[in-house]
Amino acid sequence: MSDHGSGPRAMADPVIDINDMYAFPTPQRPGTLTLVLDVFPFAAPTALFSDAVDYRFRLRPLTIDAKARAFVVGDKEVTLTAQFGAPVNGVQDGTITASTGHTVALRVNDERGGQAAGLRAFAGMRLDPFFFDGGRMAMTMKTGKLSFEKVGHATVYRQNTLAIVAEVDIAAVLGSQGPLFGIVGETLRGGPMAARFERYGRTEVKNFLLMLGAYDPVNKGVDLRDLFNQEDAFNLGPAYQAAYRSRMSSNLAFYDGLDGKTDWPLDEHGAHPLTELLLADFMVVDVSKPFSETSYLEIEQAMLRGEPHTTCGGRSLNEDATDKYLTMLVNNGNGPAISDGIDQATVPATNFFPYLAAPEKNPPPLQLPSVKTA
Repeated sequence: MSDHGSGPRAMADPVIDINDMYAFPTPQRPGTLTLVLDVFPFAAPTALFSDAVDYRFRLRPLTIDAKARAFVVGDKEVTLTAQFGAPVNGVQDGTITASTGHTVALRVNDERGGQAAGLRAFAGMRLDPFFFDGGRMAMTMKTGKLSFEKVGHATVYRQNTLAIVAEVDIAAVLGSQGPLFGIVGETLRGGPMAARFERYGRTEVKNFLLMLGAYDPVNKGVDLRDLFNQEDAFNLGPAYQAAYRSRMSSNLAFYDGLDGKTDWPLDEHGAHPLTELLLADFMVVDVSKPFSETSYLEIEQAMLRGEPHTTCGGRSLNEDATDKYLTMLVNNGNGPAISDGIDQATVPATNFFPYLAAPEKNPPPLQLPSVKTA
């Protein structure tokens, strides 16, 4: 699943578990970027944000190295950090503060959200917008054969999540940087001894590419996801890079072989062509382009082809991002699109603030797929 339960630590403490992130130019407000961070998957009606956790977006300007076909990350960073107080009589308040000094106050579950110069924000319980057949994906990973059905069964069907939505005035908060940005969502312990718990860039990097160890010739049996979560997405430390590359290259080769042919031949060193791109795990969005509901990975794929991108990239709430991602991994577009048999969420998101659908009043019992990691 997109990032639900993406490591032992996240599964043990769902309040720090990031299940999704979305980034797109705001449909109804030109000059504005919308950021969404979903945490606490399968949230019960009593779920609240932690008053001991910082929920953060990080944005850095990108340029494209056309020769290397890689993103170059700029040094100047803008952050937006959501912090929440302890609930008082069942009511929880919070703030979102940008590193530029812009700040907005809000009350959790108030659909009006909060609004101030440069920022508009919402935080609260919503219907999880992610849709994917995790059970059939688990079968695919176990058998080495594409196992999706014509009509799939959504793992997060009618399940709720806690969502943080921020609308950012591009000129006021991001200034003259860009227009291309790398975006990462994080949960962390704040203060002078800050520690990163979870991070999110692109969908299914950890659960598709780092969990499965059966094909890894170096680190078989080791779950690398918690180590990867603690890394700075914009500046990976040297200690575990070889382990990440071995795991990713072996699993990328596994996905490429699911259709019985090779669309991503390994280089002379045995590395998969997508390893370096996906190892740099941040979402890419062009804020100068208009909103598009179907632009996920378009910037990355255009860069790999050596062509200019034509859309805003990022990820909208209603896009079937996992199908697009799987199709890229399995056949690089040189064959039929891979589908899990699910084309939309239980209730699609809207183009109006706060975008995500209202929470499900009576979520059904949860049935999670089981995947062996080695």
